[in-house]
Amino acid sequence: MPRFDRILILDWSAAGRPVRGANSIWLGCDAGSLSNPDTRQRAWKQLRCALSRARRAGQRVLIGADFAFGHPAGLAARLTGRPSGLALWDHLSALHRDDDRNASNYRDVAAGMNRALGAPVFWGDGRRVATPDLPRLRPPPVLPAHRVTETPVPGGPRPKSPFQLAGAGAVGAQSLTGIPWLNRLRSRPGAAVWPFEPWRDAPVVLAEVYPSMLGRLDAADWPCLDAAQVVTLARTLRRLDDADALVPMLAPDPRITDLASEGQILGFGHEATLRAAMP
Repeated sequence: MPRFDRILILDWSAAGRPVRGANSIWLGCDAGSLSNPDTRQRAWKQLRCALSRARRAGQRVLIGADFAFGHPAGLAARLTGRPSGLALWDHLSALHRDDDRNASNYRDVAAGMNRALGAPVFWGDGRRVATPDLPRLRPPPVLPAHRVTETPVPGGPRPKSPFQLAGAGAVGAQSLTGIPWLNRLRSRPGAAVWPFEPWRDAPVVLAEVYPSMLGRLDAADWPCLDAAQVVTLARTLRRLDDADALVPMLAPDPRITDLASEGQILGFGHEATLRAAMP
């Protein structure tokens, strides 16, 4: 029996102004619908409305978001005193500001965390005017650059480090801007963040995804690759859930020794199964 009635996949953006098209926010559904909100605030409102409709209909929803939910082991404990990814979620939510025109202070938040650590771990300042305590280039390592869940599949892609804020494929800025918005959804009754919280009975489950796990997609009939990825992944997970093959993917991977800090990408260790289920 399927665990979820609706599956939504969110591709995020840390853009500093309203933007649509490639490299912007895309929200895809297993039913095939697709939207392209031009700001993070509008994306959050769309998600909130989708969850309200699902709650009224008694539907269980999986929301997969394409940015890192956790950071390499050690960061949360050093910043918050707790080895918990969700403690870092609360920490970021208290600091982050994001207006209705997409202006965000995430670089300043990253610089402040670097100062609190006494050495930089976040890097990649894309501003013309340098941000104090946020280096443009990768600094000497203070913490591991990657989480276990970012271990690359032979011949497959590897996510960028959550500490990298700029450059092609960088996920760090998306995480710093996305986590505070998802933390608002987490505060809604019945929502749970996998794998940090008990999720089995939750009507709304938030999970980290990495659509590039699907491999190369033909985006010729789509507005852009991002759009193709969110709908294709939503439909793929729908097929797996209908076949009772999605819940096993939500089991903790034994290779991850600090799951509470680092989290896990949905599909990690099941890449071949994901690709085999693609529509």
